[in-house]
Amino acid sequence: MSLQMTESAAAQIRKVVASKGGLGVRLGVKQVGCSGLSYTYEVASELAEGDVLVEAHGARLLVTGEAAPIVDGAVLDYVREGFKQLFTVSNPNVKSTCGCGESFTV
Repeated sequence: MSLQMTESAAAQIRKVVASKGGLGVRLGVKQVGCSGLSYTYEVASELAEGDVLVEAHGARLLVTGEAAPIVDGAVLDYVREGFKQLFTVSNPNVKSTCGCGESFTV
């Protein structure tokens, strides 16, 4: 599995880990919305069975086994848009998204 992490995403992961503890941030997917899937993020205290560890810029991202094939080839970024601050995933595997942008299909 290949996933890139920008310096901005890594900086946010380091910030979260510094304030909440843990090993890194876990990226997963869940069934939701009108298009089917949505990304999930949580502080990870340990490497779970099936997790894929991605390390870049001094940060650790743990990708669940279920999410790994879905995000293969993607780029994780952390952006600030006005008052919003959020992780974004530029994912070449996404075929369509819902109108509100909350969910996607692969």
